[in-house]
Amino acid sequence: MSHLQEICQSPVLFPSNINMGHAKQGLLGDCWFLCACTVLLKNKQLLNKVFPLDQPQWGDSRYRGSFQFRFWQQGHWTDVTIDDRLPCINSALCFSRCHSPTAFWVALLEKAYAKLHGSYEQLWAGQVSEALVDLTGGLAEHWSLGESGSEEDQQTEQDSDQVRRRRLDLNLLYAVKDDCALSCSTHSTPGGVSELDQYHAMTVIEWLDVKKVSGGEVRLLRIRNPWGRCCWGGSWMWSGEGWTSVDPDFAAELQARVAEGEFWLDEAEFMSHFDDVTVGYPISEEGHLKSIHTGNLLTHNHQLAGRWIKGHSAGGSRNSSSYSSNPKFWLKVCERGEVLVSLLQHRKWRNTETYAQTPLEDSKNTKHQHYQAIALHMWKVEKKRFNLSRMLNKPPCASSHCHAYEREVLLCKHLDPGYYLLIPSTYQPGAEARFLIRVFSSSSTSLSALKSPAPSLPLTTDGEWETSYFQGSWVEGSTAGGSRNFLSHWQNPCFPFTVCDNPAVTSGVNVRITLQQSRPDTDLHPIGFHIYKVPEGHPEQTIPRDEDPVASCIPHCYTQDVSLSCCLPAGPYTIVPSTYQPDCSANFTLSLARRIHRKVVKSQERLGKAIQEVSHISVMRS
Repeated sequence: MSHLQEICQSPVLFPSNINMGHAKQGLLGDCWFLCACTVLLKNKQLLNKVFPLDQPQWGDSRYRGSFQFRFWQQGHWTDVTIDDRLPCINSALCFSRCHSPTAFWVALLEKAYAKLHGSYEQLWAGQVSEALVDLTGGLAEHWSLGESGSEEDQQTEQDSDQVRRRRLDLNLLYAVKDDCALSCSTHSTPGGVSELDQYHAMTVIEWLDVKKVSGGEVRLLRIRNPWGRCCWGGSWMWSGEGWTSVDPDFAAELQARVAEGEFWLDEAEFMSHFDDVTVGYPISEEGHLKSIHTGNLLTHNHQLAGRWIKGHSAGGSRNSSSYSSNPKFWLKVCERGEVLVSLLQHRKWRNTETYAQTPLEDSKNTKHQHYQAIALHMWKVEKKRFNLSRMLNKPPCASSHCHAYEREVLLCKHLDPGYYLLIPSTYQPGAEARFLIRVFSSSSTSLSALKSPAPSLPLTTDGEWETSYFQGSWVEGSTAGGSRNFLSHWQNPCFPFTVCDNPAVTSGVNVRITLQQSRPDTDLHPIGFHIYKVPEGHPEQTIPRDEDPVASCIPHCYTQDVSLSCCLPAGPYTIVPSTYQPDCSANFTLSLARRIHRKVVKSQERLGKAIQEVSHISVMRS
């Protein structure tokens, strides 16, 4: 490591000629990050966000040899402070640098990003879209330029719009072409690229339509290679035959724009020699995203965090019977407008020893190490009280297409006013991860989490269980007392039970209670229940009104059944089931499973059989 003033006598952050401030890649395989850095040179507001103003620099008496940077991470901006020492070989930077030998903003930003990730090594291979989001707090989309495969051709009509949306031509970006960040990548050696034999990303600096001498137009794109040298041998190279088809004066002007590491090519070459394109959404001076599909400003935004938990909320894909257990979110659209919803999962940090065996810039091989395969589906809901299973059997009104091993997936659609249900999912049931739901819209919207019933823990298999069933009813004006928020709560039916002292059960779940209402799915009440310990000397049916429950299954939920598993000390208890509002009539069934101890337990096989038999026998008690 060398201090900057040991590398350069008069270092600066940015050169006077901004073209000399572009990144030049060193020994580190982080072309994906360097391509994203270009967006900061196009947007001063973003640059000031990532590199806060008024920081002391060399020659300032306040300078203490450190710099502060900010990166967007999981919904908020994170500060990263570094010193000004940089990795060198023989007093020369060994990683990225600016084209100007005296400018060091790229090298310092790269060091801060490496610190955020844990080390420089963690920057080997990555996605341009991820770096763009980290540097802007916005969104980026990844589009394929290749031919549609047979697998995608077989997708249902419901998904066909999504396939086409991910294979856009450049005309659809024309309205934002000067504002958006655009990069292209190749996964193999293209015919015109003489040096590439692995994954490599480049930046699209500009593109324009040029009139040909013979009539008509040709679309040309200027590409920058972060290696800092030209590697293109197509018809629009410096002496290529393509230049003879346009006006000589204009051809000379375009050629004069080419800086070190840049080259021109036409749209046909671009589409055939590169595999995919990443588009970063433009951000206005006020900090609003601009849609790359319509050019609309998305002036409203919301975000909520969530988590897939094995055995609770990791329900898997729509092919899984547990899909409905995935986290759910309400999206309320107040007036018709363009709505863009993003699902962003937290990164799984890879094992560096295992990763060292993978190719340096093979981003495809690292996706499975970093992320779960995720997708996002959305349904239009006519009212908040609805039949979930019936709705999920219908096609969603929008989706992110198939599950993808990406950090972030998006869906975009013009939506009418109303309520929409969002369900994020992993492909595999039980796959755990944290995530962030983000909504950007041109009209007023709101986002909230749909509360789920308490998790139903599986019964342990280190003992036998006895299950009892109770039937009851809430009757308007009599036994429909509502939740604890109402004085009439104690009018609800009460169901006493006793937990016996069991020396064989010293820890873990020993009671499981399920409350099921007998109403159609289209007209459910929000239900829940509380468990109260009966004080000594009190009858089981009379609990003091100021007594707090020892366990509760709340909040009240619009579902057919709610469950709670818990561990209760020995003693008498009472269950008080209720609807949320008083005077809501319904019949219900309450099941109570208690772990018991028998003197003879022959084997695990006998235990499994006993549990199975218990689950099919109803012991009716009143």
